[in-house]
Amino acid sequence: MPGTNLTREEAQQRARLLTVDSYEIDLDLSGAQEGGTYRSETVVRFASAEANAETFIDLVAPAVHDVVLNGKSLDVAAVFRDSRIALKHLREGDNELKVVADCSYTNTGEGLHRFVDPVDEQAYLYTQFEVPDARRVFASFEQPDLKATFRFTVKAPAGWTVISNSPTPEPQDDVWRFEPTPRISTYVTALIVGPYHAVHSSYEKDGQSVPLGIYCRPSLAEYLDADAIFDVTRQGFDWFQEKFDYAYPFAKYDQLFVPEFNAGAMENAGAVTIRDQYVFRSKVTDAAYEVRAETILHELAHMWFGDLVTMEWWNDLWLNESFATYTSIACQAYAPGSKWPHSWTTFANSMKTWAYRQDQLPSTHPIMAEIRDLDDVLVNFDGITYAKGASVLKQLVAYVGMDEFFQGVQAYFKAHAFGNTRLSDLLSALEETSGRDLKTWSKAWLETAGINVLRPEIATDDSGVITSFAVRQEAPALPAGAKGEPTLRPHRIAIGLYDLDDAGKLVRRERVELDVDGGLTEVPALVGQARPAVVLLNDDDLSYAKVRLDEESLRTVTEHLGDFTESLPRALCWASAWDMTRDGELAARDYLSLVLSGIGKESDIGVVQSLHRQVKLAVDLYAAPAWRETGLTRWTDATLAHLRAAEPGSDHQLAWARAFAATARTPQQLDLLQALLDGTETIEGLAVDTELRWAFVERLAATGVFDEDDIAGEYERDKTAAGERHAATARAARPTPEAKAEAWASVVESDKLPNAVQEAVISGFVQTDQRELLAPYAEKYFAAVKDVWESRSHEMAQQVAIGLYPSLLVSQETLDATDEWLSSAEPNAALRRLVSESRSGVERALKAQAADAAATTD
Repeated sequence: MPGTNLTREEAQQRARLLTVDSYEIDLDLSGAQEGGTYRSETVVRFASAEANAETFIDLVAPAVHDVVLNGKSLDVAAVFRDSRIALKHLREGDNELKVVADCSYTNTGEGLHRFVDPVDEQAYLYTQFEVPDARRVFASFEQPDLKATFRFTVKAPAGWTVISNSPTPEPQDDVWRFEPTPRISTYVTALIVGPYHAVHSSYEKDGQSVPLGIYCRPSLAEYLDADAIFDVTRQGFDWFQEKFDYAYPFAKYDQLFVPEFNAGAMENAGAVTIRDQYVFRSKVTDAAYEVRAETILHELAHMWFGDLVTMEWWNDLWLNESFATYTSIACQAYAPGSKWPHSWTTFANSMKTWAYRQDQLPSTHPIMAEIRDLDDVLVNFDGITYAKGASVLKQLVAYVGMDEFFQGVQAYFKAHAFGNTRLSDLLSALEETSGRDLKTWSKAWLETAGINVLRPEIATDDSGVITSFAVRQEAPALPAGAKGEPTLRPHRIAIGLYDLDDAGKLVRRERVELDVDGGLTEVPALVGQARPAVVLLNDDDLSYAKVRLDEESLRTVTEHLGDFTESLPRALCWASAWDMTRDGELAARDYLSLVLSGIGKESDIGVVQSLHRQVKLAVDLYAAPAWRETGLTRWTDATLAHLRAAEPGSDHQLAWARAFAATARTPQQLDLLQALLDGTETIEGLAVDTELRWAFVERLAATGVFDEDDIAGEYERDKTAAGERHAATARAARPTPEAKAEAWASVVESDKLPNAVQEAVISGFVQTDQRELLAPYAEKYFAAVKDVWESRSHEMAQQVAIGLYPSLLVSQETLDATDEWLSSAEPNAALRRLVSESRSGVERALKAQAADAAATTD
């Protein structure tokens, strides 16, 4: 049951009328092992600004038994419709509402998710409420600015644990009665219930003591590296409390690794839920630990920015997420003793690449988006909200100064603790501490869409001395269908001058930091200097812009990209090359050659793994179809050569093993995968552990080498939830019409699969070397997607809408079919946006293929 869409106007009207004091929520989860429904009883106390006023409270429930307003029982049939309970004749001042209902466990990762672990056959529950899903568990005024205190009482099966926002009490007769929370928003309340395994510790500093807990399912306990997680958490406590000058605002801090989680993690106050794939069952590279640490720090930052001080409405979602992203990366980069001081390299390489892609879609929007309703916000957890926003905050820090930035943040927390704010509240605080007028800056950066391009314009004399230097700023036209106008923006950037030393390494000779504004900015400080081998605009990645190299720099970088002594300039050049490939300015075959020439010198494992993904995507989608197999052969041969040459047991060896498994194609290569699986062949240092086995199995299934019996045998070795997902992917990947029909039916024609298994099936269904098998499903997609959207929950429908769009069928026919559907199907705005974004990917691939076909290199 999707639930009624809430508009911003309705939320504003309700906020003007109501002040919510408290919720008392009583849940009977004693039947959770069996599933079905559970009893939910809510008592909410609130004040009305007017007598005889009318409003509504939100509730998604299959049955409502009792609604009592100010002691008077209401006719349920008359007041409850879809997901709203109408409340009329309110008293001015205090009111009390009691709602008794049956609510449903879900398998979609929304509301109260229920999962049964195949290892111990025990049920595990957790809540996920962002954006509007607290209403699936208890009656609530479901909007962020109606904060209240929450007291939970939960009856659970014997032997289970219940965790919530408040410290965990001792149960009496399997009933857990929690103390009220501070004033928080509905979407950051939480319950996690089940026979979870726990590890406890504390954060101790200067007389402060915060209890810390880490939880996971018992079947994952042997893999839980709690000490490493506690170390990152304590680093975050130290750094954030110093920078924010505000003590951690809740009574304890639990981190709960939960199954089948849709996102990376969720910032429930004092009870953060995290996807349990971050409890690593097999060897992973350091990049995976870095990403997990960033996730941990991101959610911890939210305890202040998001939970303590909360956005008034979802148009400031970007600030919530961007602030947590910026500060988590900054903590990794600057906190004493951090294991990942190169985190800005990772940010430039992954987060900003996501932002640049999002910002060139027809759905691009200002960072401060216009959020009219819940449908708008549900599709706005995107690369602009997270990555572009964080990039622009980094630019803001460079613009006002880091000390001034955090001084403003400190004042902001003190002024608005446990309240709600708008962007203007933060900007006012930053203006006060920095002395900068941020209104013009805000208008240019936050209220306009699109991306700028920065190019150097350099002239030299015969001796190679720079006679003029300027930075050209361009504002390309926005994508067709996007709203707004191209905008030139003020950029605070650094320019790096790099020379080749005697060892052939690119070393920075000089760095100049300046403000770039308007179409052309002269840089007199560089006039009179010897022309360097490479001029790198936006060195240190201070601003958010696409950067192009001048011809001489491009020639040097093409030959020496792997020779930068620092990881960040390498990442910036890799990102520029990838962007040029996506734009059709660099042929896919030339991008492949560039990567093959430089990747062997790339030390940053996160960059290496990104290059693996990007090369595969470039050859699969952006290469001319006639050359594609040649490119895939070159790439696959290279992956195997690097795998055999890599240092035994190293992260690079593991990464190359996965890259090889993703693309192995010849009989000899597939025989090697099979030999590595059964142990008849080994590569020194390479442990073919559980997750790497599944990578091999999925490729062998996709190429027709493994059949159902082989997959079933592998699942018997790993009869876990992860094994179930991998087996589902492998089955859907088989190159037969029957396998595709079975996978399609399980996802599109049925809604029985849990969220994580549905995602796994879709992942297996879409195979880049099975275009002919997938071709008939384009028509089926357009026939089914609207019905799926209207009948499923948001998360489940979005997986189908994005994952099954015929993105691999790069042709004018796919564009035409999409256009015809968009004009005739009358989808709502959210679905129209997702399909339009996917269409844009096909259109971009068509242009890139044409550019690649025109290339002269082989």
